[in-house]
Amino acid sequence: LKVQDPKTGKVYIVAESRLSSIPGAVPQEKKKKKKGKGKEGEEPKEGFKILDKFKGSTLVGKKYEPLFPYFKELGETGAFQVCSDTYVTDDAGTGIVHQAPAYGEDDYRVCLKHGVVRKGETLPDPLDANGCFLPVVSDFSGKYLKDADKEIIKHLKNAGRLVDSSNLLHSYPHCWRSDTPLIYRAVPSWFIKVESFKDKLVKNNNQTYWVPAYVKEKRFHNWLENAHDWAISRNRYWGTPIPIWMSEDGEEIVVIGSIQELQELSGHKVTDLHSHFIDKIEIPSKQGKGVLRRIPEVFDCWFESGSMPYAQQHYPFENKEKFEECFPAHFIAEGIDQTRGWFYTLMVLSTALFDKPPFKNLICNGLVLASDGKKMSKRLKNYPDPKLVVNAYGADALRMYLVNSPVVRAESLKFKEDGVLGVVKEVFLPWYNAYRFFVQNAQRLFQDAKVDFNPNDVDLNQASNVLDRWMIASTTSLVEYVKQEMEAYRLYTVLPYLVKFIDNLTNVYVRFNRKRMKGANGTEDAKMALAVTFDVLMTLCKVMAPFTPYLTEFMYKNLNKCLTKENLSVHWELFPDPQKRQKADEKIQRAVERMQKVIEYARVIRDRQVRPTKLPLKEMTVVHPDQEYLEDVTGELQVYLSEEINVRTIKSSADVAKFCTPKAMPDWGALGKRLGKDMGKVAKGIKGLDAAAISEFETQGEITIEGHVLTAGDINITREFQIPEGADPKNIDAAGDGDVLVILDLKLDEELLAAGTAREVVNRVQKLRKKGKLELSDKVDIFYKIGDKGLDKVFASKKDYFTQAFGVAPKPVSERPAYSVTLIEEECQVGPEGSTFVVILARPAVVPLGGLLDLCGGDKEASSNLLVWLSSLSLSRMEAGQKLSVHLDGKDYSLSEGEHFLWSNFSR
Repeated sequence: LKVQDPKTGKVYIVAESRLSSIPGAVPQEKKKKKKGKGKEGEEPKEGFKILDKFKGSTLVGKKYEPLFPYFKELGETGAFQVCSDTYVTDDAGTGIVHQAPAYGEDDYRVCLKHGVVRKGETLPDPLDANGCFLPVVSDFSGKYLKDADKEIIKHLKNAGRLVDSSNLLHSYPHCWRSDTPLIYRAVPSWFIKVESFKDKLVKNNNQTYWVPAYVKEKRFHNWLENAHDWAISRNRYWGTPIPIWMSEDGEEIVVIGSIQELQELSGHKVTDLHSHFIDKIEIPSKQGKGVLRRIPEVFDCWFESGSMPYAQQHYPFENKEKFEECFPAHFIAEGIDQTRGWFYTLMVLSTALFDKPPFKNLICNGLVLASDGKKMSKRLKNYPDPKLVVNAYGADALRMYLVNSPVVRAESLKFKEDGVLGVVKEVFLPWYNAYRFFVQNAQRLFQDAKVDFNPNDVDLNQASNVLDRWMIASTTSLVEYVKQEMEAYRLYTVLPYLVKFIDNLTNVYVRFNRKRMKGANGTEDAKMALAVTFDVLMTLCKVMAPFTPYLTEFMYKNLNKCLTKENLSVHWELFPDPQKRQKADEKIQRAVERMQKVIEYARVIRDRQVRPTKLPLKEMTVVHPDQEYLEDVTGELQVYLSEEINVRTIKSSADVAKFCTPKAMPDWGALGKRLGKDMGKVAKGIKGLDAAAISEFETQGEITIEGHVLTAGDINITREFQIPEGADPKNIDAAGDGDVLVILDLKLDEELLAAGTAREVVNRVQKLRKKGKLELSDKVDIFYKIGDKGLDKVFASKKDYFTQAFGVAPKPVSERPAYSVTLIEEECQVGPEGSTFVVILARPAVVPLGGLLDLCGGDKEASSNLLVWLSSLSLSRMEAGQKLSVHLDGKDYSLSEGEHFLWSNFSR
């Protein structure tokens, strides 16, 4: 707009949307009279008169008189003309921006484009190196620019050129050390002509692989396409000297390529390449210009960073073959802020020198921020001390936390110490517990069966147990997955898979095979279960060694003792080759996944109906239309399914209609775009499908509704449980996901309640062992004193179950030997009615038999002395029926366990 102030007659040119930025330019509304006040408010100001309205482009090229006369002579060479550019917006200011080519990238670019300045020429600059005005700015000469603001405003006002004066709050760059304002200023520099080979940069970038890909394809690609010549010089004292010798007139230039060349041209011995040594060296001119001296500038440190591949090998003066074999680098990693830093300088120099990319693969990291989202600052101390974090949780936990974070996907991470603790809880502790359980049971095998476990003695190819085969297959899948993801440099996908794998190891394999590892099915079966666990743990150590080097090294060194006595390191091992392992059996892995799903829904029902897992139930029915699905969960896995859910009988049914009401719903995401206006009537037709139509659709795989052919991905089928005819709704419940349905019979009888109470008794005794700080290998006698008569039947009817669980049958306190020593005692409560009993864990004792007194010829003192000697022996080394010899009180005795005495801890 071209507008005029009616009071002063002054004419202004301003962007239409910014007219209000000029005081008094916009008419004001009439002020309303306030209650209780006297006169009406003042009459509104009429505002500025609009003289003309035109596009900003019509002003381009027009000359104007500058506010200050200091560089007025430059108007003859293109200065003080109107330019245009898209970076000027209409949401602030007046829509008109002054350009200072020496003080802004946009300013310089616009002035260069419109011929105000020319490339290579000295830019008009009113300031010296200290930010003070030069003598050319006569009115403010010698003043620091920030201190001259008030005088400049006063000068403009006196000249009648001040429209408005106010303070505006805006961001401004400050020095991070001194916290003082900075000036963005152009200085004379040496450049690399990057613009001349931008197309080669783009071509070489296309040959690289980045994670994440969008950083390469968008951010870095755009930066390369718009790359400018690179200013590589800096005006500092310390730094790598730029090896350019130049005459005083700048016409003769020599670029030195080696120490030898400098020595030959100068005739001086070169011993140090720092500035204060080589700046004294002069080179005689070959053009009769006296001597050439080194330019004062040093290299931008990013030039040195970009030279890293060559400098580290001292190429081309040394290691030529080594460098050429290893270039381009296979892999580098740095922060996303390096897209305009190290990544860029590497690419520029390698393209300029070899026309090759400097690397093949790159992981771009995001930034690690403080928990409040701010940049981590030593001054603010807004982050935990890394040393304390490592000391508290370990370097491996910190590493895994970062690897599993958005940081490895070029996104920012708000660092939280709780996240590191989460890795310890969710990954390391379950993993370590599985390792510890293996070690304990390998030691138990030696103590109980005198078998020194060696995994090489067991052929895993002969594994017949379904969970053994599943765990071997899962381990192979883990190796394949991690190898695949590592080759694709997707570090962030490894931990979620590992968490799931360790959960399967601890909560499925180890949990379901505890009794096997303890020898419940014999020594050979225990060795197979241990060998499978060893294979898993050893392979896991090798796979995870790059991620958790310390934890895997600790485990590996101990596990490796099963194979060799040598003190080897996991970091000397090759990454496992999945081709040398048993092929991953997808069918068995699918079957176990289905079993886990059934277990999950059975637990949902138990929780909903308040039926704890310790309480056995009579029957479970699994409903699914696919017979193969049913065979997966009721075949070899049925014994584990039954034990985990604690149900007596498992049935299966493919008769979905008997237990479920099917419902069809449209997949709105899949159909919406495709059907458009027809979506409403098609959706209505889908929802109206009856059971027969849904069954036919599942069989045929397609159905036609309102003229549209729909397939499996277009319709979602769900099944809602319907109580079978004749069933009591109070004693039956179901859960599922629309695919599989799990039904539990919740009716309880006396036998089920007794079995549930027995499991609670086992739980209380095991907790008491833990409370007494007893090891798994510690043998104890168990005695009980019943407070409620109802428990008599439980202890009597479940004697075999208790013996299997404890390794020894619990006995009433009335049968406790005289020499028994109590380790820990506690009153416990079990059963639905809260029945109480006292349980006593005692040190195993020797029980004398009549044969002991006969062996001593009726000598009670000798019999008592033999009993004392027997009591001093370590029971952990004793066996049932063991023969013992001793010389006591001048006599030799031969004793037999079972004839002369009994070990109280051995079951009979």
